[in-house]
Amino acid sequence: MPALHRHRLSMERLRFWIQTLWLFLSNGYWAFPVSGTLYQGPLKVLCSPGLNCYSCPAATTFCPIGSLQQLLLGARLALQSGHAYLGTYVLGCMGLFGTAFGRLICGWACPFGLMQEMLHRIPSPKLGVPAWLGWGKYLVLLVLVVVLPLTVVDDFGLGLPWFCKFLCPAGTLEAGIPMVLLMPDLRSAVGVLYLYKLSLLALVLLWSIASFRPFCRSLCPLGAFYGLFNRVSLIRLKFNADNCTKCGACHRICPVDIRVEQSPNSGECIRCLRCCTEACQYDALSVEIAGHVWRTRPAPFDQPAR
Repeated sequence: MPALHRHRLSMERLRFWIQTLWLFLSNGYWAFPVSGTLYQGPLKVLCSPGLNCYSCPAATTFCPIGSLQQLLLGARLALQSGHAYLGTYVLGCMGLFGTAFGRLICGWACPFGLMQEMLHRIPSPKLGVPAWLGWGKYLVLLVLVVVLPLTVVDDFGLGLPWFCKFLCPAGTLEAGIPMVLLMPDLRSAVGVLYLYKLSLLALVLLWSIASFRPFCRSLCPLGAFYGLFNRVSLIRLKFNADNCTKCGACHRICPVDIRVEQSPNSGECIRCLRCCTEACQYDALSVEIAGHVWRTRPAPFDQPAR
């Protein structure tokens, strides 16, 4: 087996096991089939770095996007009653994760991202995701997560968690389906909205078979938030133009179709480390951690570059 291919398998295997570890760290309460309730222990005050629904019966952490919405949908009511909640804990956790890791969290610590990647391994014709769809996640972050919960309120001054209620497929998969199965009393409440969310989840999962992480790339507001930090996070890609031969190997292997030589710290990059640790044999790409360069240059290709 070529040395480069072995290196690729090694990195992908490491990333898979770290993703799996985070899946179980974020969802470590496996007594729910017996208890029939959500976990409400002391760990539930911890912010999950990835998209992980608070209402998942196994969840031991809370979702940052869900919590941000809860903060914003009650902001008008809080101000009317003379209180001002800044949400420093939720925003602080999200800012800390973003500043330290950027979208590396998407690539290494998001349970729903792992689900999409596993589905993408199913043999099928593969399709790209049009670049313009990447703006969708920023629109979702701005409109569904921030603007609508703040501005569309009921008579009591309370808004709705628009993203969680009307869009989030992770919540349907992790909480909606398990809770209906776990609590028979909820089945009578199943209606058009639930069926719509199931259909949306099915579409995302089917899309994931053909395209690499389509939800992350086009609709995920948490990915959009972390992407804003990619250029300033402690973990970044470093590009050395003097070493680059413009062979295009990094672009060809990039799962999210980034022109790495043009924008090594694009907000679309999930830091999977494929291009910087596999494709470039000229040391033009490396990982920079808090200013220190970490080079994981693989052995040369079996055949010389042309």
